[in-house]
Amino acid sequence: MQVVTLGPAGTYSHRAARAISDDVAFRESVSAIVAAVDGGEYDRGVVPIENSIEGSVTETLDAIADAELSVTQEVITPIRHALLAQSPNFDTIASHSQALAQCRAYLEREYPDHALEAVASTARGVERARSDATVAGIGHPDNAGDDLTVVAEDIQDRSSNATRFFVVAPTAAPCDVGGKSIVLVYPSANYPGLLLELLEAFADRDINLSRIESRPSGNRLGDYLFHVDFEAGLYEDRAQAALDDIEAIAADGWVKRLGSYDKRHVLY
Repeated sequence: MQVVTLGPAGTYSHRAARAISDDVAFRESVSAIVAAVDGGEYDRGVVPIENSIEGSVTETLDAIADAELSVTQEVITPIRHALLAQSPNFDTIASHSQALAQCRAYLEREYPDHALEAVASTARGVERARSDATVAGIGHPDNAGDDLTVVAEDIQDRSSNATRFFVVAPTAAPCDVGGKSIVLVYPSANYPGLLLELLEAFADRDINLSRIESRPSGNRLGDYLFHVDFEAGLYEDRAQAALDDIEAIAADGWVKRLGSYDKRHVLY
């Protein structure tokens, strides 16, 4: 099975993808990954959905909302950021915007006058450091190789830093098992108590919501859709009953049942 994820080789996405398959291809953006799976080019895609420090990855939320995909698995990987450079003498620090944000306190304390450069991935930042002695990259310490020095390790603001990834597949290959599920809800409505009605559909069935997040629908200002993760499988009677209520509430909009999934941890 071939998996596509954020590249180049050495990204945290690559580490998560290797838990799914050894045959990994790369794209430069989440949107490109989702499009490649949606178009049938790859069997699976691995995309970051949430970080324990910086929260949800909005590019992923919007990309999966616009595509026809299923979510088949969740992969959790610890994030160990290191500062990598040819020498201590650099004036720019390059990495993915999420990595820069996850190390904000360290960078403001240790390198307040250095320029910060956002690039497509942590691995791209390390490549910049490898090709330019004036640039340091933020990435996993294993990415240093033989030509870069680990200037500092574990520079993330919190030691518990971890990222959650979704494994996405074409809609023809949904997962029929799993203890968690995700649905997208577009009510195409806005009135007092709307969100309460959506929440009560799950609460009345004793279903715990692990995440609910609103994103602009793109149709008009102030119009939103909801990403809802909950702790039950779509195959369960209680989940089906809750979603029947949700579909009635969103009768003027739509509900996408993206799939059920289980969790896998990457411990390195």
